Amino acid sequence: MNTSPSQDSDRRPLKSRAIPIFQTIAAGLVRWRVSPNAISCVSVLVALVAGFLLAATRLANDAWTVRICWIASAAMIQLRLLANMLDGMVAIEGGRGTATGPVFNEVPDRISDPMIIIGAGYALGGSVELGYVAAVMALFVAYIRSIGAELGAGQAFHGPMAKPHRMFTLTVASLYCGLAPLAWQPTQATTGMSVMACMLALIILGCVVTAARRLRYITTYLRHRKDNQPR
Repeated sequence: MNTSPSQDSDRRPLKSRAIPIFQTIAAGLVRWRVSPNAISCVSVLVALVAGFLLAATRLANDAWTVRICWIASAAMIQLRLLANMLDGMVAIEGGRGTATGPVFNEVPDRISDPMIIIGAGYALGGSVELGYVAAVMALFVAYIRSIGAELGAGQAFHGPMAKPHRMFTLTVASLYCGLAPLAWQPTQATTGMSVMACMLALIILGCVVTAARRLRYITTYLRHRKDNQPR
């Protein structure tokens, strides 16, 4: 999350910012004068690799390569989230926020989410249709959050399927597919739905609930503001 200093109160609450190793990495990036905008751009590249690795699980010719792609994709998804956190830490705690920070805060995320989720749709056992629907829903809940901020309600980071939750879901699915014995993994042939397809369906359902919660929060705020306006 790359933000300018004035946006500190609108940051997504993350306990991981207090972890010493992440604070050390952020401090090092500040010393090396790395731009938070550059970190935001790197997160897009990492997301592209994650999406490619997910899709590559369907194309790989042997089981070991498939497992490596699953595990590597999980690592790239988490690295993308790390970059999202570090750009904000460098910008805010490091005092390197820029005037264009809000743009680099939002646009890379709107690119990264679909690349990863659509890649999951093309993954082994995934569903292309569910992947595209889940990507659209991810953009939709982010759009609702931005509406809330524009209307003065603040950033509505409500879950249960906000960005960190979506990425956690895909990470768990990737690690399970990469590490669990094949006998433990349901397939479309035996159950009609594979692990990754199930997770994409879960993301869609969670995004529907998330959108409803965010809209309720925003509309409640607007009604309260109208009721308290001087007459």
